[in-house]
Amino acid sequence: MRKVGYAIIGFGGIAENRIAKEGFGMDANRFAGHPEATLMGVTDSSIVRRDAASRLGLRWYDSVDAILDDRDVEAVFIATNNLSHAPLAERAIQAGKHCLIEKPITTTLEDAVRLQQLARTRGLSLAVDHMMVENAYNRRARELIAQGVIGQVDTISLQMEFCYGSTPEEAASWRCADPKELGGPIGDVGSHCLYMTEFLLGSKIASLACVYTPRTLDIAVENGAIVQFHLCNGIQGTVRVAFNQPRGGLASTLTGLGYEVYGSKGILRGCGALFQLSGHPGEPVQVRLQLDDSTRTETIRVDSVQNIYQAVIARHARSILNEMPLDAADAVHNLQRVLGCYESANLDGRWIGFQENL
Repeated sequence: MRKVGYAIIGFGGIAENRIAKEGFGMDANRFAGHPEATLMGVTDSSIVRRDAASRLGLRWYDSVDAILDDRDVEAVFIATNNLSHAPLAERAIQAGKHCLIEKPITTTLEDAVRLQQLARTRGLSLAVDHMMVENAYNRRARELIAQGVIGQVDTISLQMEFCYGSTPEEAASWRCADPKELGGPIGDVGSHCLYMTEFLLGSKIASLACVYTPRTLDIAVENGAIVQFHLCNGIQGTVRVAFNQPRGGLASTLTGLGYEVYGSKGILRGCGALFQLSGHPGEPVQVRLQLDDSTRTETIRVDSVQNIYQAVIARHARSILNEMPLDAADAVHNLQRVLGCYESANLDGRWIGFQENL
């Protein structure tokens, strides 16, 4: 079977450890490559990252242009800072490359729609790495909710709170130093909570209100936020995100990244389910799904797990192989909700309503 040739633009820690080692299966101790995709090589603005690429046996491209000029590269995975997504993706699409992008797709709705239309015109596949929907525990949770295991659902609560930005290096990073990057808690992890809400409950967010939490951390972006929302199906919910909330050690922090879904017959809890974990043995914590009916707590098992990054790449690669390009509609929709959070917070928590999907 033919494999799609990819190159990564932006080879930071997540690109190396999640996208390359896991997603493309370059960690030979854990994976045997990817069945539908081949990672041809990488580039990064920092030459220091060349050694990391070399250790994985990857080709180092000296520039983005070198990638775009390589005919063996059919698709690019853009994993750079958020403000660079739009110009890099536009260059790639103009060069005839399919694009898979770290979220958010862009930092403005206008840029997102322009990329979407450009990819459609060129017949190219455009998608964003919303990897948490591929987690086997989250997919099982969606099934249980739809089956009515916890009864009639009326509320969901999601949280991604931890510490980031307390050191000079973190505070100076693009996530913390420039609000235009959408790299603060709302854009960085709130975006995950918003699309996971819609995935778990099978309905779109119709309206939301957001307020910033008190500042205790000296960074340029928001320290944290609370978002309340209503879904089209009438369910309401709350998202809590923060960069200034200690949660003990690594295990307790990761375990706390999750959700609770409240129904008339019980509560469904996902522990560690809102993170970069897939459920493989040896991960820092075990992803858990728990059903609580007020008399006992049952741990829900899954038959098998899939690597969430491999699954995202597989979906994109298959769209290329089958000549059925993706149009990033979910990514544009998610960005619209993220921007709505910032708009609401800057209007002292005013409710923001949304039109039908773009």
